[in-house]
Amino acid sequence: MITALLLALQVGTPPVYDRVILGGRVMDPASKLDAVRNIGLMGGHIAVITTHAIQGRDTIDARGLVVVPGFIDLHAHGQTPETYRFYSLDGVTTALELELGTSDVTAWYGERSAGERINYGVSIGHIKVRMAVMHDSGTRMPVGDGAYRAATPAQIDEIAHRIERGLRDGAVDIGAGFPYTPAATRDELLAVFRVAAKAKTPIHVHIRPGVAGLKEALALAAATHAPLHVVHINSAGLAETPELLEMIREARAHGRDVTTEAYPYDAGMTEIQSATIQDVYKNAPDERLAELEWPRTGERLNRESFARYTQIGGPVVVHTNTEQMVALAITSPLTIIASDAYWQGGTGHPRTTGTFARVLGRYVREGLRPPSPEGRGGQGVRLMDAIRKMTLLPAQRLEARVPAMRQKGRLRVGADADITIFDASKVLDRSTYREPSLAPVGIQHVIVNGVSVVANGQVVEGVAPGKAVHGEAPR
Repeated sequence: MITALLLALQVGTPPVYDRVILGGRVMDPASKLDAVRNIGLMGGHIAVITTHAIQGRDTIDARGLVVVPGFIDLHAHGQTPETYRFYSLDGVTTALELELGTSDVTAWYGERSAGERINYGVSIGHIKVRMAVMHDSGTRMPVGDGAYRAATPAQIDEIAHRIERGLRDGAVDIGAGFPYTPAATRDELLAVFRVAAKAKTPIHVHIRPGVAGLKEALALAAATHAPLHVVHINSAGLAETPELLEMIREARAHGRDVTTEAYPYDAGMTEIQSATIQDVYKNAPDERLAELEWPRTGERLNRESFARYTQIGGPVVVHTNTEQMVALAITSPLTIIASDAYWQGGTGHPRTTGTFARVLGRYVREGLRPPSPEGRGGQGVRLMDAIRKMTLLPAQRLEARVPAMRQKGRLRVGADADITIFDASKVLDRSTYREPSLAPVGIQHVIVNGVSVVANGQVVEGVAPGKAVHGEAPR
């Protein structure tokens, strides 16, 4: 790319870029640029950002549109061609499975080595590794010994060894979900956190509910000096979300390496057979069971239907949060936006298809915000702040271990040409719990490594420019 540009300058002719994006409102949270600019792409990278006229072999007219770094999703389950298509329509250029993860990093990347629509990566997951070591019969989540049997010292050593090997094999970081492995002892969790500390890699944790759950995770991180990332703080905290955010703020103020994320929906979703559902609801009264919705039919569950669907297995919607708590999490300066995308067997959560458009449409443009203690409207999310939560912050969370992330989440010369272009006046999610596959509106163009995967709001077929995102092997 540099050689071609230098040659063009030497002979006095203006360079012709692979692609140019003309006249858009370019917003880059790293440099705080917010101005109309032209962008030239060459060889999968950003070659120029300028006020001058430029030429390209292909042109995107971005007048009236916002041009930003491609969205980076740290928490995207269901990494398949189908879900990559969904993610791209929501402006995502890099989707990472960092909570559940995998037990075999080499095989996971190998399954995608022919190329995907967007960039992809995975953690080495404590849940999945524990399932393998404990010979659990579950497919997606543990349902037997992986959830309910304490590991022996030898098995704890094996779990730690497999996690270390996963990091050597290029996992982005470590994933964990304490409610899914309730039999895991403190000694076992400390062993996992010690691996994270030694490798200086974040451990992405689905904590146990509420203040007590965050205290446990913070204590494990403090005892081992491991970097901690708390996933979906809004669904972990529910009514205690304000206290959890304050705990994270205090930890960061004292120099602790702690971050968190949120998604913009007041209901969650998980596997009905998982421990996190069974341990809470298997003996619950009907009024509590009514918090659960079977997404394929929209019915709220009772004792009979809970037992029946538990035998079948599949995703269940969990209605336990409030819009006020969600808005508090989304508008907090502490949170990264991450979808917790969930898709299984043709159905899933609308956050799979609408998370980023929902934040831009409802929390930025429409100004959805939590009320103040006095009952007045609080501060919403400014557009630049929302973009920062979707691009720069997730890139920065990973870049110490993942060098590739230093070239993502920014619009600057030399950065990867992962770019999302949207209409700020129209962008909005459309998916619902009954129709979760509906694509948002207003996401006009999505470019991955210089190649369009969405053009004029429509999926571009037959392209696979996405690249694997790997962690650096620990020294």
